[in-house]
Amino acid sequence: MTDVQLPQGLPRRVPVRQVLCLLPLALVLLVAVRHRSVLEEGFGQLRGAEWPWLVAAVAATCLTWVAAAFTRQGAVVERLPARRLLATQFAAGAANHLLPSGLGAGAVNLRFMTVCGVPLARSSAALALYLLAESITRVGLLLALLITFPGALHLGPLVPSGAVGPLALTAGAGLCAAVGASLLLVRRLRTAVWSFLRTALGEARSVHTRPARALALWGGSLAFPALQAAGLAAVGRALGLPVPPAHIVVAYLAATVAVALVPVPGGIGSVEAALIVTLVAAGAPVALATAVVLGYRIITVWLPLLPGALTLGALLRLKVI
Repeated sequence: MTDVQLPQGLPRRVPVRQVLCLLPLALVLLVAVRHRSVLEEGFGQLRGAEWPWLVAAVAATCLTWVAAAFTRQGAVVERLPARRLLATQFAAGAANHLLPSGLGAGAVNLRFMTVCGVPLARSSAALALYLLAESITRVGLLLALLITFPGALHLGPLVPSGAVGPLALTAGAGLCAAVGASLLLVRRLRTAVWSFLRTALGEARSVHTRPARALALWGGSLAFPALQAAGLAAVGRALGLPVPPAHIVVAYLAATVAVALVPVPGGIGSVEAALIVTLVAAGAPVALATAVVLGYRIITVWLPLLPGALTLGALLRLKVI
């Protein structure tokens, strides 16, 4: 085990793993201090809510970790230990809110799979397959609901008429041009990308030859955003939000798709703003939409953050990750 040398006057050596076990708790404290006003206001909004709907929101949040565990298992051929996999998803949720969005959960799951004996290249391919499946199902669910409920969102007052299409096309073209130029100009990058794609395609083919794995992958990917959106709808009902639940689901999916590429810790700040905007577009008053979003983030982010960090530290200490 690698050790670190400490200054004189302190014990000579402290194992690095023990330091890492305490790091998540320190990060939780830092984030909580930085956002203490949000915590106070969020808990205040929940005091007058209808508690059965809050319980439903908590239950939906807990089920998201189960859905994530199914999706992670579906992305690899090897059978992963179920209990440790579920605990890892709970810990990964905390890591995701402490590091730039997506990196925390990705790092935790990558380490877990390699500890379970999955080679690093295939673990990375499984991680990419998970992200691809989750993105496809989230966008697909949003499009299906927009077709079913075409009047769910009214973006006219929020976005200039005809601006959404050109903005999306411009952003997409710019991203494709940057990626293409990088692949053409940097030979090592091009070689690494093609090698990774071959591994990822081979892993995807192997997974889809097993119906149980494919069902876990795509079923979990669909259930994950659906449960997240159901949690927001439950909080909306608890606080008396005058918006149909289906429209709240559309608002949630639209907001999370919009901020998916924003590199901030767990989407803290950007997710709240996007959710408020889309709920207002769905017909909610601004003040009530803000209260619903704050209450929802208390349930889905802040309440699980400390136990998630403790679980993360325990998994590190037990060398599960």
